[in-house]
Amino acid sequence: MIINMDMSKERKMPKVSVVIPCYNVEKYIRQCLDSVVKQTLSDIEIICVNDGSTDSTLSILQEYAKTDGRIHIISKENSGYGCSMNIGFDAAEGEYLGIVESDDYADPDMFEKLYDLAKKHDLDVAKSGYCLYYSVPEECNEEIEIASEIMCVRTFCPVCDFPAIPERVEFFNIKPTIWSAIYRKQFIRENDIRFNETPGASYQDASFNFKVWAMAKRVRLMRDCFLHYRQDNEASSIHSPGKVYCICDEYDEMERFLNKHQLIKGILDPVKARIQYDSYMWNYARLDASLQEEFLVRFKEDFLRLQSQGLLMKEYFESYKWRDLMKIINGDSYADLPVDMKKKKREAILKDKSMLISYLYRFYFCLEDNGWKYTIRHFFRRVESRLS
Repeated sequence: MIINMDMSKERKMPKVSVVIPCYNVEKYIRQCLDSVVKQTLSDIEIICVNDGSTDSTLSILQEYAKTDGRIHIISKENSGYGCSMNIGFDAAEGEYLGIVESDDYADPDMFEKLYDLAKKHDLDVAKSGYCLYYSVPEECNEEIEIASEIMCVRTFCPVCDFPAIPERVEFFNIKPTIWSAIYRKQFIRENDIRFNETPGASYQDASFNFKVWAMAKRVRLMRDCFLHYRQDNEASSIHSPGKVYCICDEYDEMERFLNKHQLIKGILDPVKARIQYDSYMWNYARLDASLQEEFLVRFKEDFLRLQSQGLLMKEYFESYKWRDLMKIINGDSYADLPVDMKKKKREAILKDKSMLISYLYRFYFCLEDNGWKYTIRHFFRRVESRLS
């Protein structure tokens, strides 16, 4: 491993350490680096972890490091995304830790805005929305806000401050966009929150994100969208159908983590089982048909085990998802069981109806899945959000 970091003299602690894991990204890395070195928060360090790239990625990193002393390069043999992130976080000297993946880019004020929020409220995690970024056939950004305006004025603990089951599940089921946040370094290290070091880029964000929410005491969300998440990198893990069981590895890692933290295990075990169902269904849907039946064997085994341990709780599931899960567990033929068909049917109904009828259907669907108490509370939260 080659580390290009000057340790010869004591340096002032940066406000944010930005870790950039890199593997064969010569096509995108300049846009990424340009966006980070031009941050309005100048007091940052930039740690580029080169994971054994075989193209010109390393030479581009070295070119940038020559002109910007904040850039440090760690070059190692190829060992995967999780290992790269752990090495980068271990080397970081900043007060907070951030991530920009090497095929993405950040708005200039991303880390200044997140850091100011984190310092103002003494946060473990400050998290923003993000943009889905397409560069072809023409540049396009779709903003994805992760929370309502009402939610964004709260400082909360994910484990303690969501007593209602649907709300707790909904929060832990937020897409694990780990690169749209900053994390207090002391919080990460004290709680031994590390990435799963499985090969390649294999959804290691899932277990990392779960551990962060499980242990964080002070979290705040922003609606602003700073990070541009590229959707058209052909080499991205989201386009890899061959990684059949990688998502299973992530939930095994979550289980291992909860077994080490008994104080929160009882609260989060059924939450993990619930979001595990969604992840497994997503994985099933993305696989080639020739691999789906193979994956269903593992799907059934894992959920039978959760059922035998008393960790599958019906109240954590929408009614139609519970019915589909029971079909899998009971060994019914899954060839004719469409993935979330009820959800697809609902989407079709909503698409074809007027706005008023659409809202009435949404109210009915929410009532069917979650009951009166949650539906009424959810309705008034939406009204309050729109009026604010």
